[in-house]
Amino acid sequence: MSEKLLVNEHVAYVKDLFRHPAYLVHFMAEHLKMNALYWGLGTLFLVNHTDEFARDEVIHFVLSCIDESNGGFGAAPNHDAHMLSTLSALQVLKMYDAIGEMTSEQRQGVIRFVKSMQLPDGSFQGDQFGEVDTRFVYNALQCLSILEELDPSIVDPAVDWILQCQNFDGCFGMVPGSESHAAQGFTCLGALSIANALDKLPNKEILEWWLSDRQVDSGGLNGRPEKLPDVCYSWWVLSSLAMLGKLHYIDGKKLQKFILSCQDAEKGGISDRKDKEVDIYHTFFGIAGLSLLGYKNLRKVDPIYCLPVDVTSTIKKYPYP
Repeated sequence: MSEKLLVNEHVAYVKDLFRHPAYLVHFMAEHLKMNALYWGLGTLFLVNHTDEFARDEVIHFVLSCIDESNGGFGAAPNHDAHMLSTLSALQVLKMYDAIGEMTSEQRQGVIRFVKSMQLPDGSFQGDQFGEVDTRFVYNALQCLSILEELDPSIVDPAVDWILQCQNFDGCFGMVPGSESHAAQGFTCLGALSIANALDKLPNKEILEWWLSDRQVDSGGLNGRPEKLPDVCYSWWVLSSLAMLGKLHYIDGKKLQKFILSCQDAEKGGISDRKDKEVDIYHTFFGIAGLSLLGYKNLRKVDPIYCLPVDVTSTIKKYPYP
């Protein structure tokens, strides 16, 4: 077990994954391609290896994934648009300071797509097939925030719906009445933060304690009571506590040790738990968690946007003057 972050090994892991993307191009995983691109490039940006892939090639690929039928981004070329891939696409473009490289028509198409996914009750569906989830409210508000196109007609009903998803234990479910889950806590707090509406959150203290209770004896964090720890919750839980100003509610040193114990010292990458198979998802969110903990030589990550702080500092904050 390494007691330090194996930056070179993780960079090599990400580069090899995209050079030889056996599972990424497999038909079972193609729907994750845009998300995987964001996770991989996000990893490289946080460890200050921003030039490992040609900027123009990345931007060309992202723009090639626009669904011409409705303006959103698909997970890969010729895929239907979805809120998840649309946000990942905009996050990648924002990291490369390339939002302005979309044409006016492309930009307006994305805005129309995102706004068209909002339902009368304020919630958002992920695509034309109608799945509703707090994730998609967060997706929508971050997309429109990056494009600086938020407005009260979208934000106010979305905030009202998010608040209906908070449970008696303080955390949030996927929809009103659903079981509390730490990842949904992040999406709801992120949406409220983007909307500048955290002050509307009731039961804040209960939520803070629910989140802090996610730390187990190993130092890792879980997503729900009585579940095993998982490296990805080093982001979902920790970012939520950061937004609430309560990072000190967990033992950061024990969590850091847990994350570092899940590295593969030979091929790079981070797994969900020690000695398990690594993947790009846990690699990114593990390193993002370390960044929130102030790990040395990592770029500071924004707990709301899950992008480097120096990237999000250029986004105009809502409400606009």
